[in-house]
Amino acid sequence: MPLAFEIAPGKRIGGDNPCFFIAEIGQNHQGDIDIAKQMIRLVKAAGADCAKFQKSELEYKFNKAALARPYLSPHSWGKTYGEHKRHLEFSQAQFHELKKFAEEEVGIIFSASGMDQAAADFLLDDLRVPFLKVGSGDTNNLPFLERAAKKGRPMIISSGMQSMETMRKVYQTVKPLNPNFALLQCTSTYPLEPEDVHLRCITVRTSISLLICCCYVPATVEESEFVVSKE
Repeated sequence: MPLAFEIAPGKRIGGDNPCFFIAEIGQNHQGDIDIAKQMIRLVKAAGADCAKFQKSELEYKFNKAALARPYLSPHSWGKTYGEHKRHLEFSQAQFHELKKFAEEEVGIIFSASGMDQAAADFLLDDLRVPFLKVGSGDTNNLPFLERAAKKGRPMIISSGMQSMETMRKVYQTVKPLNPNFALLQCTSTYPLEPEDVHLRCITVRTSISLLICCCYVPATVEESEFVVSKE
């Protein structure tokens, strides 16, 4: 893995380059594209380098039974899990609109996590994001990583919920196919208490590869979730 590489046109990470800050908008836009655009403007004003979303292809990712099951959470956007997810999910056309808005009107890098294989293919082959983010839930999906790595675009791979042995396998899978990737230290707890952050494991994980990411230790990449309001 190189000590520095280009994560997006004109933006290098690693080495003596500044920390690359990703604002994770995810689906905090609540399915409203106007809120999504407002959030892009806000993260740019806050100094972020990249506005990042999440993309799923629901009919590919879930079977009919999963989409049809009742979803009665007080935070649900529908009576079924499918209705809830469809409310939050932007279409491919909307993703094109958001990417154009971010790059041309706001002047910020736009990317997304591919939450399933079909979504990753869309992001890399059609939308052509500068890099692909792999969320912790897919980090141990080695065929998914292999297919994405072969496309040659830079990758950022989270490590939440994964063992050191799994992360070694991730490194061994991706490195021969695509040297331009970074491993993101992640603690999959919401909200995260300070005593559970466990940043020192970053120094341990450097034995695997170039590592990354937190403002409290020398960092190459940092990703933080962004919301307008918690109300």
